[in-house]
Amino acid sequence: MAPVSSLPSLDSTIRHLYVHVPFCPSICPYCDFHVLTRRAGLVEAYLERVETEAAELAARYDIDLDTVYLGGGTPSFLRDAEITALVGSVRRHLGWGKVENTLEINPGTVNPERAALWRGLGIDRASVGVQCLDDATLKFLGRTHDSAQAKAAVTTLIDAGFRVSGDLITAVPGQPLEADIAGLVALGVGHISAYTLTIEPGTEFARRGVTVEEDDERAGFERTEELLTAHGFDRYEISNYARPGQQSRHNLAYWGNRFYLGLGPGAAGHYPAAGEAELLGQRRTNPHLHEWLTGAEGEAQPIDAEEYVTDALFMGLRVQRGISLSDLTRRSGLDVESRYAKPIKANLARGLLALEGDTLRATPQGWWALNKVITDFLEG
Repeated sequence: MAPVSSLPSLDSTIRHLYVHVPFCPSICPYCDFHVLTRRAGLVEAYLERVETEAAELAARYDIDLDTVYLGGGTPSFLRDAEITALVGSVRRHLGWGKVENTLEINPGTVNPERAALWRGLGIDRASVGVQCLDDATLKFLGRTHDSAQAKAAVTTLIDAGFRVSGDLITAVPGQPLEADIAGLVALGVGHISAYTLTIEPGTEFARRGVTVEEDDERAGFERTEELLTAHGFDRYEISNYARPGQQSRHNLAYWGNRFYLGLGPGAAGHYPAAGEAELLGQRRTNPHLHEWLTGAEGEAQPIDAEEYVTDALFMGLRVQRGISLSDLTRRSGLDVESRYAKPIKANLARGLLALEGDTLRATPQGWWALNKVITDFLEG
C-alpha cells in the first residue's frame, strides 16, 4: 500500500476546452491524427452533433472556462458560416475562454477578411502550421502551401491582432533549419512549437519507408534549442519556445494535469471522477467521426492516485519549471517523495533529473530521455 499524506485536494471546476475539427483539405503523409477530407453533408452533421455534445457536457460538469483551443484537422478550413456556428455552439452551452482562445490555422486559408472574422468571434491566438519556410521541404512534407503563403499568413494574423505561434518540424532530410528558424523569428511570432519529424505506423511516410535517423533527430532537437535561445526565446517546455508573456496557457493546463473538456470526434478529455471516493478523475477519448455522430461516447478510463501522480510527472517534467512534489502530494493525497524515492534517486544520480527544494525538473539530458525516466516511475 502506497503511503498516503492526506485526502486529495483537486479543483473539480473544468476551466479548459479542446474542440476537435477533423476536416482537412488534404492528409499530410506524416499525420496520424483523426482527420479526413470533407464530404457532402459531413460538416453539417458534425456541427449538429457538436451542438448536442456541448449541451451534454454543460449539464454534466461544473464549467468556468479560461481557455478554448480549436484544433484538428484544420479548423480554419471551415467556411465562415461553419466556424461561426461552431463558436456559437460553444459559447451558447459552455461559455468562452476568459484568458486565451486559440485557432489552429493552415497558411493557405488566411486572408485579411477571414482574420478579421476570427478575431470578431473572440479568437485571440493563432497556431499556424508553417512547418518549414523552404519550398522543397514543404513539398516533401506534403504541405499544400508554399513559403510565401506561410509568411503572408503570419504577417496578416499579427496585423489583425493575434498572438501568433508558428509550428516547425525539424530533422527533415535536407531541411535548412537555421534559415527556417531565422525566417520564422523575423516574421515576429511570439511562440514557436518545434517537433522532430516522427514516422508513425499507418501513415503514408511509413508505407513509403521514410525513416529519420536518431542522430539526425537529436541534432535537430539540440540545434533548435541553441538557435531559438540565441534569438531570445525561452524553452519553457520540451518542444515549445516563447517570448515573455507568450506561453500557451491552454497547453500549460495539459502539462499541469488539469481537467479539460474534449468536444468533437477523437477529442480527448480529462474529467473529475464521477463520485467514486477512491478515484481522482477519468480520461475519455471520443470515438472517430462516424461512430461519434451516432452519439457514442468513448470508454471512461478511471484514474486512481498513483495513475494521477505518474500522469502529472509525465507531463510536468516536460515543462522547464518542473513540478512541485508538495503540491502534487496535496493534489493526489499520495506521499509522492516517499512513494517514488527509488526512481527519483536513480535519475538524480544519472543526471536526468534535478531536485531544487521540492521542485523536480528534467535536465536537458533528461528531456531527451524522458520516456526512460517515466518508465522508471511506472515501474516504481
